[in-house]
Amino acid sequence: MMRLYLQDLIRLDQRVRFLLAGGFASGVSWASRFLFNSVMPFALAVATATALGMVIGFLIYRSFVFPGSSRSLAAQLGGFLLVNLIGGLVTVAVAIVARDGLLMPLGLTEIAAPAAHAIGIMAGAVANYIGHKTVTFRTA
Repeated sequence: MMRLYLQDLIRLDQRVRFLLAGGFASGVSWASRFLFNSVMPFALAVATATALGMVIGFLIYRSFVFPGSSRSLAAQLGGFLLVNLIGGLVTVAVAIVARDGLLMPLGLTEIAAPAAHAIGIMAGAVANYIGHKTVTFRTA
């Protein structure tokens, strides 16, 4: 039976570690919304779950994906928030263009919204990786 240890994960390509860390943080965010929703309204539960996912993402990215940054913690946090805002805007913009400019004109109305959202998420992930590598957690 194959065992995967932390030292094996650290040896993975940085882009793979980024996807694993982001996927984990997103999964925690998605799953925790159900718990939060049992004690608060939907919008607040989504916002709280998103904040939790961002905190977990920051901690994992900082220690597992981009260790060794020469920037202060405050600078990393500021960069993290800025990069996530830009990544979110990229996600939304690409999703809208994919839905309205590509999928709907092709007549793919049944899958246009979910497929466009997935395309937007992928574009946002690329933007986030570049931003976190070059801004948030850059080295000297």
